[in-house]
Amino acid sequence: MAEDFALRAYCYLDRMQPQYAAFVGTVTQGDLPIEGMASLYVEMAPGNWVFRVVDVAVKATDAKPGAQIVEREFGMFEVHSPSQADVIRAGEVVLDNLGLAVTDRVRPTIASLQVITNVSPYQAQLLNRFSRGMMLVAGQTMLVIEVAPAAYINLAANEAEKAANVNLMHVTSVGRFGRLWMAGTEADILAAREAAVTAIESVEGRA
Repeated sequence: MAEDFALRAYCYLDRMQPQYAAFVGTVTQGDLPIEGMASLYVEMAPGNWVFRVVDVAVKATDAKPGAQIVEREFGMFEVHSPSQADVIRAGEVVLDNLGLAVTDRVRPTIASLQVITNVSPYQAQLLNRFSRGMMLVAGQTMLVIEVAPAAYINLAANEAEKAANVNLMHVTSVGRFGRLWMAGTEADILAAREAAVTAIESVEGRA
């Protein structure tokens, strides 16, 4: 393994939530996941390592690849399966191949966290032009989260949806930062925020 290799994210989702899985289905270019599946996101640098690592994961298990992306700085892939054991095994195979442990991943940090109450109808219309999920309705409360490394935003989104009756608007999990938009009542958004923050802060890794 190259000396400059970095395992930026190793992000396991035990059970994809309905809205989250539906949103992923609108942006993925690989095998389509459905709700209830387990999923694993792995982000690395240099980005071109992703090709080798995906090859190892899909040959060794029945997990299916949903994404394989190399962007300006990093590479990222996702695999999923109805079987949690298959996804966990895929992750183990990847780590073994790289000679790393899960704790060698970068510990995520929250770069920005905002709760915006009583959203203006004008702002709602602007944001809805970029959303591939639920629409933002004027008067709702909106949650905006930004994390690094980017792939961990998937964990934040999935855990937030587990915790509260919220509308998932948008998730961006590629690049230097991952971003999440959610909407709902103020009480539900506060519960979603707590769940998302708890999930991110519970991930162990190196600084």
